[in-house]
Amino acid sequence: MKRRVFAINLVIVFAAATLLFGSSTKLAMSWKNPSYSPTKKLHRVLALGFSNRVEIRADFEDALAAELASKGFEAVAGNTILLRPQGTKLDLNYLKEQIQANQIEAVVVSRLIQVDTTVTHVPGAEYVVPFPYYNTFYDYYGTLYPVVCSPDYLEKEKKVRVETNVYSVNGETDGQLIWTGMTDTLNRSDVHKTIHGLVNLVVTRMQKEEAL
Repeated sequence: MKRRVFAINLVIVFAAATLLFGSSTKLAMSWKNPSYSPTKKLHRVLALGFSNRVEIRADFEDALAAELASKGFEAVAGNTILLRPQGTKLDLNYLKEQIQANQIEAVVVSRLIQVDTTVTHVPGAEYVVPFPYYNTFYDYYGTLYPVVCSPDYLEKEKKVRVETNVYSVNGETDGQLIWTGMTDTLNRSDVHKTIHGLVNLVVTRMQKEEAL
């Protein structure tokens, strides 16, 4: 009996761990430019993010640069070479000058393109009790009471879609598109975990599809 209870508890623990720590970021689509033909492997890469929140943008660019560096690229976070005070007008000449001065060969840039929120009504009495709690009356009653007697609540599920593009800025071109991908992220209240999960997935996919 004890072994059975232990086994059931172990299954419950693993199921909970999967829900809490499982990957919440998925690749929705990706596309590689078939007409792009590199003359050499790109090595020095600029990591950029679009956000009106400076601290989020900096965190994202740092995380993306770190992920690229871990894959062997010489990565530069945009916040380390670009001055982008909030409310200022875009100066493309300044951007081009910084890219050339820092010998950037490729740019990886991400932006938020869509946020969908779904609200679901969850009844307070809706609950499935794991088998071990049926063993004694007090375990059963003590486990069920606070759940069954809890009030209804609304559960929000948020899906965030992010677009990531890779451009070659080598030579005289204005930046040729190499690869584009879209990711969907569900229910992540921890922004830092969301960022790290996103950049890990995107960089891994870009390498797999030989976009960099």
